[in-house]
Amino acid sequence: MPHSTYLPHRMGNAEVSPSGRFEAGSFQEFTLTYTAGYFGIDDTGSIKVVHRFASDMGRPQFEDPSGPNFTTVEASNGAVLHVEYDVKRNIRPWDKTLYIKVVRGFLRESDQIIIRFGDRRQGSPGIRLQTFCEHTFEFRVLVDAIATYNYVELSKQPEIAVIPGPAAHYKAIIPTQQKIGQVFSLRMKAEDKWGNPSDQTRGIFSLRASRQINGLPDTVTFCEGEFVIKVEGLSVYEIGDLTIDLSDMDNNVVCTSNPMRVVEWSNLMPYWGDLHGQSEETIGTNSARDFYEFARDKAFLDVCVHQGNDFQITTEFWEHLNTLSKEFTEDGKFIVFPGWEWSGNTGLGGDRNVLHMEEGCQIHRSSHALVDDLSDIDTDSNSAKDLFEALKDEDCTVFAHIGGRYADIKMAHDDRLERAVEVHSAWGTFEWLIEDALEQGYRVGIVSNSDGHKGRPGASHPGATKFGSYGGLTCNLASALTRAGIMDAMKKRHHYGTTGCRMVLDTRVKFSDPAEYFSDDPNLGNVTSEMVTEAIMGDILKCSDKELTFSIDVHASAPIERIDIRNGLETVEIFRPYTEGDLGSRIRVLWEGSEYRGRGRETIWDGYAELHDNRFKSLKPINRYNLDKRFEQTAPGRLEWTALTTGGFGGFDAWLDDAKAGTLKINTKLIKEEICISEIGFDEMVFANGGIDRRIRIFRLPDVNPHRIVTLERRMEIKPHCDNAYYIRITQEDGHFIWSSPIYVFK
Repeated sequence: MPHSTYLPHRMGNAEVSPSGRFEAGSFQEFTLTYTAGYFGIDDTGSIKVVHRFASDMGRPQFEDPSGPNFTTVEASNGAVLHVEYDVKRNIRPWDKTLYIKVVRGFLRESDQIIIRFGDRRQGSPGIRLQTFCEHTFEFRVLVDAIATYNYVELSKQPEIAVIPGPAAHYKAIIPTQQKIGQVFSLRMKAEDKWGNPSDQTRGIFSLRASRQINGLPDTVTFCEGEFVIKVEGLSVYEIGDLTIDLSDMDNNVVCTSNPMRVVEWSNLMPYWGDLHGQSEETIGTNSARDFYEFARDKAFLDVCVHQGNDFQITTEFWEHLNTLSKEFTEDGKFIVFPGWEWSGNTGLGGDRNVLHMEEGCQIHRSSHALVDDLSDIDTDSNSAKDLFEALKDEDCTVFAHIGGRYADIKMAHDDRLERAVEVHSAWGTFEWLIEDALEQGYRVGIVSNSDGHKGRPGASHPGATKFGSYGGLTCNLASALTRAGIMDAMKKRHHYGTTGCRMVLDTRVKFSDPAEYFSDDPNLGNVTSEMVTEAIMGDILKCSDKELTFSIDVHASAPIERIDIRNGLETVEIFRPYTEGDLGSRIRVLWEGSEYRGRGRETIWDGYAELHDNRFKSLKPINRYNLDKRFEQTAPGRLEWTALTTGGFGGFDAWLDDAKAGTLKINTKLIKEEICISEIGFDEMVFANGGIDRRIRIFRLPDVNPHRIVTLERRMEIKPHCDNAYYIRITQEDGHFIWSSPIYVFK
């Protein structure tokens, strides 16, 4: 780190009390004691206590002694201190800063500054610890002893361990598709209320499959100290779809597995990956080794890629990542690509992600902003155009990403390399990126990943910071679970993205007369072709028909609310699996959208809903991942909440005492409406307020929606003189989105 290294042993020491292991998301009180070293701290000198950008520990506050996160600071010798907290007052990744300046007086050697995080002496419940696990959570102390504002890190930093809490919910994962008789495993885990895999559960649970599975035991036992239960040697000899229920000893179903499809034969199989996340060596949490171990052993991924910000990746760390990618790659079990995030400034093209086929490739950084060794600065690619030029002869693939910076694919794009756009990550949902691509005539697929910073690739709960969404997953349809198989799927756009769920999806087009299928984008030249009557997501074809049949086959992980059927920028149809006659007393209220494309995209939806001449019979939040956010029924007809969106959506379902009576009042800063309950029906009411799709939507649902499986065929027009990009977006009732990659057809 580019801080001063001047005599750290003379800058003092710091200790935290209590030390040890503490439950993620719990309220605690910590006393951090800094003892001045030989130099003391001069008048106007200061210290910083810093935490990682990724940490979502409660924000220290200094005004309300009885409130959460109350923090006090004092000097043992009575020196007057000025105290501030700023989320970005230090060099990343240690951005979050408690700044303590000596404004009257000074400190001699052995004088102390005592900081009480979550000071409980006047009634505060304490400070809320970060919501995710970390082996070494540091209270990192920096010292400006000589009042130059040039800080020295202490030689030894105080630290604690953040561990999972008790089980709050369960997950059961099976492959999405298997061939008849193929052997597979069932993997199960418990998670605490913040989404951390928990080793604090015990008990006997029963297993029940929706169809016969050879080798499936009747029960499994969770033992304290174990994170994962694995049942191996399973097989199915009957074509069809199935799920497995995990039930407690009171026969309550605690979870249902993702659906699995059993087929006689298939040349492509689905493999799940999180192609984008970071570790503590850049701006994430826990080590890169921990990152891959979590992905493989606790998130049960098939594919994973570490994607650190390039301007933080030293040559040594890049070599280490290459070593790890080679070590963790095991054909047929777990695939890792060497990868990095090109993190150029927005005005130079914005974020891109690079996946290399092999180790040993040059990293072409957007800058050396946090890399002191400038010996390879001539290999930098400061703009996205420079990046594509540098990679033109590499065996790699690129996808466009939106994080702090957003990818400007109108400014720079390369058909040879940039084969996909990432429409969802923990940062939010950004459908405008695929719209940008289609508007420009690009032929790209759709991926979803996490860009997780909390050490949980493939199971990336957003926690309690401005990450507004659960991290996404990409399902690659590949010929084999090998690097070659996955890379081929990425380059051919044979994949679909979800906001974190696993489900079965097949989209394809069928032609009356044979169409010309291209081995690659014909705009690139040097491609082969063959005549076909059918093609799948990601394919590019030329035909003479005026219409084609677009077929959709879905087995979702939760009831399906709707399917948007699209041709490019046009939504051709919104399909709902239920009819108007199925509607009941349940209404759905959703808030969604973002302020704009950049970092400050968060939209605040704090507000309330109030019923007049009716009552809420029951309420259920949607996409409420941050448990710090309020969701409270304060009266029979009143609900209050705090919420934000970053491009995706949140909201609630309300079951009413009377399906038609009274009025509903919605009150937020952006939108205030009063609606007759009887007017809420099958078609949604939309109340917009600028931004990017910033709006509230209200509509009615069946009291119970059983529809998880949908098969559709639609005749679709083939427009002349342009690409026809046929794809769908599925919305599940539980708040998850799924996008198929488009099928590109031109006349």
